[in-house]
Amino acid sequence: MSAPTQETGHVTGTKDKNYNIIWFVEQCLSNALRLETYIADAERENDSELADLFRRAQHESRKGAEQGKQLLKQRVS
Repeated sequence: MSAPTQETGHVTGTKDKNYNIIWFVEQCLSNALRLETYIADAERENDSELADLFRRAQHESRKGAEQGKQLLKQRVS
């Protein structure tokens, strides 16, 4: 899969690289929310190993979202 050779920000009104950060943050936050359901499902089945895996993944998703938000803040200020 090759990268597009042309900036598409004229379509979205946002430079591609900034749009990509926004998309990344949204996906991280969405994943953190989804994992909350998965954690509850694992806990309901008394599967602490699986719940812990999902908690670790959720932590990393939150961390990614925070890092993306900080980078976006620096770049659009």
